[in-house]
Amino acid sequence: MGGRKVMTAKEVREKKPEFIIESAVKGMLPKGRLSRQIYSNLHVYAGPEHPHAAQKPELAN
Repeated sequence: MGGRKVMTAKEVREKKPEFIIESAVKGMLPKGRLSRQIYSNLHVYAGPEHPHAAQKPELAN
């Protein structure tokens, strides 16, 4: 009953790979109302596919 639930980085990477980046960015933001507004603009995708047509990423050789 109760207790702290701990997941390793490997488990998190398999289940929710975008969570690692989201939590790192959220921790760097200042705390408060403005932080929540800024954080809502963050979009992290697990793979190379994304719905943003204006961005054309190129593979580095």
